[in-house]
Parts: sequence; structure tokens; C-alpha cells
Amino acid sequence: MGSTEQLDMEVMMPLMEEGGGEENSDEESSELQQQPRGITFTQTLLHLLKGNIGTGLLGLPLAVRNAGIVLGPVCLVLMGVVCVHCMHVLVTCSHQLSERFKKSPLGYSDTVAVAMETSSSHCLRRGAPFGRHLVNFFLVLTQLGFCSVYFVFLAENIKQVVEGHRGNSSGSVSVMMLYSNSTEGGGADDLGAGLELDQRVYMLLLLPLLILLSFITDLRSMAALSAAANVCMAISLVLIFTYILHDVGDPRRLPFVSTWSKFPFFFGTAIFAFEGIGVVLPLENQMREPKRFPQALDIGMGVVIVLYVSLATLGYIRFGDDIKGSITLNLPHDTWSNLLVKVLYSFGVYVSFAVQFFVPADILVPAVCERVSEPYRRPADLCTRTLLVCITCVVAILVPRLDLVISLVGAVSSSALALVFPPLVELVVHSARPSALLLLKDLSIAILGFLGFLTGTYVTVGEIIYPGDQGDEHLHDDRNWTTPTIPPP
Repeated sequence: MGSTEQLDMEVMMPLMEEGGGEENSDEESSELQQQPRGITFTQTLLHLLKGNIGTGLLGLPLAVRNAGIVLGPVCLVLMGVVCVHCMHVLVTCSHQLSERFKKSPLGYSDTVAVAMETSSSHCLRRGAPFGRHLVNFFLVLTQLGFCSVYFVFLAENIKQVVEGHRGNSSGSVSVMMLYSNSTEGGGADDLGAGLELDQRVYMLLLLPLLILLSFITDLRSMAALSAAANVCMAISLVLIFTYILHDVGDPRRLPFVSTWSKFPFFFGTAIFAFEGIGVVLPLENQMREPKRFPQALDIGMGVVIVLYVSLATLGYIRFGDDIKGSITLNLPHDTWSNLLVKVLYSFGVYVSFAVQFFVPADILVPAVCERVSEPYRRPADLCTRTLLVCITCVVAILVPRLDLVISLVGAVSSSALALVFPPLVELVVHSARPSALLLLKDLSIAILGFLGFLTGTYVTVGEIIYPGDQGDEHLHDDRNWTTPTIPPP
């Protein structure tokens, strides 16, 4: 079995090649099809796990709070099952189109475009190029949204590590000191409070580092860092589970069902976490035994669903209504292991930024560079990458609450990719003789995704503009309106 870091890069390449422009020529597709596929069943499982474990996982306890201790886990399981079903639908439709029209393995946007091109509807055939561009647009939007989430996550966690460590060294052990507006006390406590920096300052400090990371044009050069990042995130998750299992509270003290006005926040966060559909087809196309991919998908996503529900439920029970946008932000600074969790996971997210950024850069940068003459293409490349990173930073600065950024990205783009497009593609592929059950099932899933998009976007944008109850833990203060404030006893 080859190294997992090399496999990371092998899996990413088909996704990037798909988004980089129009379809490959028949000769190129034939050559790609003849290349040996080196990803085994076990390696595919590993990639499915790594592709679905990130910042979204850490925000699920707050998602459960927005749904209720009973309704939240139940809906999380149901949403996971629906998302996995949509992944199967996309893979099946891609296979059927590829075999029916003798085409090479298709990516996401290619599957949508070919389905529309071969439809009996003249309107759909004419709109096939638009369908391809629409899917690529949502892929780019999703990946850049992930990058904005990473900005907020890194800033919040680094802020806690730096200021929490400083508070500990000055005799202030409790993490609550970092979020208190109280000026009571003196000496070291006043000094610690005076040295606090606005969270958005940390984002600006991170900006040059992430810009430099975006200049990497060959992900294979990051193989060792990618492997180290995966190990760091795995260790962090083990430490998180160890902490929350040490003192689990009574779930009966928590509301079984939350208010319905908060449910769109649950939807956005949950669909953000489950949005791994973009890498499903590249993974399947790289498998040595593609026929076993459905089995790998069921096993891998089954493990993911169990992990999601476990951390979401236990995290909410452990911290209750005090749960934050990332469960790492709830860990106190009184032990080295809790600080280590934030440092290790932040390192993993920092490295992952390059991988997430590579896809939109590979789609947008060539489109810009081809419009300038040869001597200026390299500067244009770097300037475009810098601009894209700055855009993700600006979004993070404008919406510096991790829970809202995750919910917004999930509602706007992830819902379309995970829930809307796959059932519609299936209806187009089977448009000749769709059964009543198929029609009902696909329309129901698509409507669910569309309603989630509308309500999730509306409620999240409203919360961003007019912060309300959803942001109780993010009350304003003079230094940082995003900093949680705990009133003095």
C-alpha cells in the first residue's frame, strides 16, 4: 500500500482537471482511462474519512443545540443517510452515462452536463454548458467558503492559545478570564486583559502566511505536511473525546427540541459537515476496483455518521448551552492536553487550507492568465491567488463568528451540491420512464435542499446583520464584538 500522503494528491488531481476548463479530448480521455488505478478498497475508506473530518465536525455540538438533544441527533442521522444516498445517486448516474455514451469516467460537472446534453428536452440540451458552469461555480464557492471558515477557526483558536497561555502564566488559570469585560482586580489580571487582541487582528496576522501557502502550485510538494496534518487532527479528536467523556452531564437537563427558528442553523451546519460529495467521483474513478466503491462508501460514511453523532451529542451534553462554534473553544486552558488539541488541530487546518484552495485556484487562475501575455502570466497568477485569499479573509472579517460562517457556506453552496443537483440529475437520466416512487423521492430531496438553502441563507444573513439570541455567547464588548462575554458573578 502506497503512502497516504501521495494518495491525497492522486485523488485531488481528477477533481482539479475536471474544473480547469472544458472536457479533455477523446485521445486524452482514453489515455487517462488506460492509466493504472492504484487506490485500494482500504485506501478509499481512508480518503472518505479524511475528506469528511474537518472543521464542520467540531461545529456539530452547536448544531445539536440548535435542534435539541433528541431532535438533533435524529435529524443528523437522517441527513447523513440522505447525503450518502445522493452520493450513490451521483455515482450511479455517472456510470450509466459513461457506459451508455462510451465516455471516460465523468466528474461532477461532466455528469451534469452530459445528462443535460443527452436529455430529450431541447431546453435542457441547450442549457448543458450552463449546467457545467453552475456546478463548477458552486464547487468554487464551496471551497472558498471552506477557506473563510478556516480563517475564522484559526483566528479563534490561536487567540485562545496565545491569550490563554498568557493568562495561565500570570496566575489566571480560568478560561473565563479571557471573555470577561470586568475590570475588577489588578496587576497581572489587568495586564492580561489589556493585551487582548481583536480576533480580526489575528486574521490579518494569518493573511501573509496563508497567501504564501496559496502560492504552492504542486500539492505533491506538501505530501509530508499533509500526512503530519492528518496525524495531528486524529490525535486532537482522541483528546477531545477523552475530555468530554471524563465528565458527561445529565442530558435530561437539556431541551429535547429547540425552537424552530434555530433549526435552519442546524441545517446549514449539518450539511456543511456532510458536504463531501465533490470528491466522491474522483475517488471512485481512482479505485482499482470501482465496482466495490458503493460498499466502501457505505462503510466509510457509516463511520463518519457515527463519529458525527457521537461528538455532536456528547459535546452538547458536556457543555450544554455554553457550547461554541467549535468545541475546541470550550476546552479550558488548565492542562497541556487541551492546549495541544487547539495547536494540533489548527496546524491540520492550516495545511488543509492549501488543499481546499487548490481547486478554485486551478479553475480561476488559468482563466485570468490566458488573457495576459506570456511575460506577465506568472505575476498575474500570483496576484490572482493573493486576491482570492484576501477575499476569503475579508469574508471572515465581515462574519467573524465561526458558527455563522459554517451555517452560511452550508446553506448557500453545500445544500446545492449535496442535495439539489444529484436527484435532479437522476430525474434527467431517467426522464424517459421515471417511476412515481422515483419522482416523489427525488423531488422531495431536491425540495428539501432548496428549502434548506432559502431558510438557512435567510436566517443566517439575518443573524449576521442583526445578532440576536443565536449569538448570546458572542455579546458585544468595546474591544471585539465577536468575543464571548460572561457577566461577572
